Amino acid sequence: MTMRHELRPISDDPMLQETLRDLSQRSREILRHIIDAYVETGAPIGSRTLSRRLGLDLSPATIRNVMADLEDLGLLLAPHTSAGRLPTDLGLRLFVHGLLEHGNLTDEEERRIESQCSAAGKSLPQVFEQATSMLSNLSHCAGLVVAPKAEAELKHIEFVSLGPGRAMVVMVTATGVVENRIIDVPVGMPASSLVEASNYLSSRLVGRTLSEATSDIGMELQDQRAELDELTSKVVEQGLATWGGEGDSGALIIRGQAQLLEDINAIEDLERIRQLFGALEAKKALLNLLDLAETAEGVQIFIGAENELFGLAGCSMIVAPYRGKRQQLVGAIGVIGPTRIDYARIIPMVDYTAKVIGRLMD
Repeated sequence: MTMRHELRPISDDPMLQETLRDLSQRSREILRHIIDAYVETGAPIGSRTLSRRLGLDLSPATIRNVMADLEDLGLLLAPHTSAGRLPTDLGLRLFVHGLLEHGNLTDEEERRIESQCSAAGKSLPQVFEQATSMLSNLSHCAGLVVAPKAEAELKHIEFVSLGPGRAMVVMVTATGVVENRIIDVPVGMPASSLVEASNYLSSRLVGRTLSEATSDIGMELQDQRAELDELTSKVVEQGLATWGGEGDSGALIIRGQAQLLEDINAIEDLERIRQLFGALEAKKALLNLLDLAETAEGVQIFIGAENELFGLAGCSMIVAPYRGKRQQLVGAIGVIGPTRIDYARIIPMVDYTAKVIGRLMD
């Protein structure tokens, strides 16, 4: 049976709600058609073209008056090179949060998403890679997946000797992510110490997250309550340290960046896109994305200047969290595209993909 879903309300912004209440039905229809034209062409639309497009008994002069009112409200702008109007970021947010009708995906689209996200014969990182590419191709945007490493429950941890003075720490999370780190160990350390370190950490970490267990282990080592010799204690501390610090705030996969370059007409636009992806690769931006996802109940939409990260590049992001078997945050999946992306089509697409990925976490 095909799973159907309802999207939750996306915005409780009182300003948007008040503005929406103040708009007449005529103003709403004209704003909707201006935004539809913008999504379709990216170009301003004038009153005469809009009059023909509406097919209603409204003169261009009447439409111009309504457009002027919408401009006064900050919902439209008039580029100096054109007599037509474009929606502002505020106008797009009002449209998406209050006027947009979300459709369901077709059965074929749902089957394609489920097929692309299938875990059969693939590791979870491979599923993420494929899901990100799939979202990029379906949406014609850049797809992204962000997953926190440190907060997943651990399934296995082991120290493997690599020769004199070197060892590898292998950590496997309950979500299927495998991490390997190389550490320095005392030269001549016996293999039994590595086994003892593996057994010690396994007994305290498996079934828990690193953040839950690390402080307890640190106190135990400090109080010398752990029945470990000095060499083994150093290996345990070194192994834990490999996952500390901001360098492990999460994993980010982005695919389809070239999709954002299709509408670029100027060098400065290209530079803004480069800055955007540079910011996304930074750990601070990654943590911000995770914070946004953790507080979200469903799809979150950030349009242009609504978010500093995306306002810089004139982009929008549609993102949804996916959660594990106890509803803990595992990560987020979504797309980044120009502000004129097809919100009605892409919002349910991101929502459904996040639900499919979440089912894999179970």
